[in-house]
Amino acid sequence: MTATPERAHAPVDLGALRHNVRVLANTAGRARLMAVVKAGGYGHGAVPAARAAVEAGASWLGVHTAGEAEELRAGGVDAPVLVLGPVTGGEWARAAGAGAEVVVWSQDGLAAAVAAGVPGLHIKIDTGMGRLGIHPSGAPALADAAVAAGAPVTGVMTHFATADETEGPNAGFMREQLTRFRSTARQVRERFPGALVHAANSAATLREPDARLDMVRCGIAVYGCSPFGDAAAAHDLRAVMSVVSTIASVKVVHSRDSVGYGRTWRAARGTRIGLVPVGYADGYARALGNRAHVLVAGRRVPVVGTISMDQLTVDLGPESTETVGEPVVLLGADGDERVTAEELAGLRGTIGYEVVCGIGARIPRVPVG
Repeated sequence: MTATPERAHAPVDLGALRHNVRVLANTAGRARLMAVVKAGGYGHGAVPAARAAVEAGASWLGVHTAGEAEELRAGGVDAPVLVLGPVTGGEWARAAGAGAEVVVWSQDGLAAAVAAGVPGLHIKIDTGMGRLGIHPSGAPALADAAVAAGAPVTGVMTHFATADETEGPNAGFMREQLTRFRSTARQVRERFPGALVHAANSAATLREPDARLDMVRCGIAVYGCSPFGDAAAAHDLRAVMSVVSTIASVKVVHSRDSVGYGRTWRAARGTRIGLVPVGYADGYARALGNRAHVLVAGRRVPVVGTISMDQLTVDLGPESTETVGEPVVLLGADGDERVTAEELAGLRGTIGYEVVCGIGARIPRVPVG
């Protein structure tokens, strides 16, 4: 692992991303693959991620806002784009200007999209997520209104609430949603026979063949994280992002000396403490203090003390020989050792999505491959 002059950087392995897209496309079979690149490509960089995904077989791209669609177009990405989030005000015209399709679920949204000249509309059905979408009972009337307005309805969709839960009381709810959706989607397609029917996110794509329909919408799996929180390798997915910093300072502490705010850690013996110039302002959560490990020279080293805004400290060990400038891997691999997003998520009581999306803007993304 080679350090760079920056205090920290995030290599983004586009070769790994292409591999993941090919795995997902193969899993989807005859269904089309939408790679979701919202939130800056889940923190990886939207334009490089989008280009790599399309190169590897994604035929659609998903974003949350009209502005994100514009970013892709400005970056030279010309694949079909669907704005998955709510569109309001001037965003309708911006989406149309970017040639992006949009999601609608109300009469007002339908009228606004038609007035703005949006090239394609996907009617969203709320089958149990409880967020955006029209109740299944209202979908036929909305579809009739779309016919009357001459609206270009090109898709009908829903979103699963529990696709990542394979055990427990909610494990069967995805099947209930799918049953509701199939019935409602059939009625919409009677009005718009060519509309794409899509529901599956990453978890549903990997878990349930019946949910793949005409298109799947994969987000987190594109970036090599498991939607189930288990080992990504179990699904033949490869982590795309790493976070690499460096040792900025080394000092010797003695037995019972404390390190960091609140004195939450005291040395059990004399040891060498390395300071790494990354903190919670960079997305390395405060909750990881005294819990996580980083990789130094291919070995796991414990993070000790409270995470500061801009710094964290690690116990290099009394016999260590690492000095200032030694690379430190906070996320990713070094030799045979690896720190995964799933590992860090487990320590924080969250999900891998939040780990990769939360890597701060002060850490430059460096696309490779």
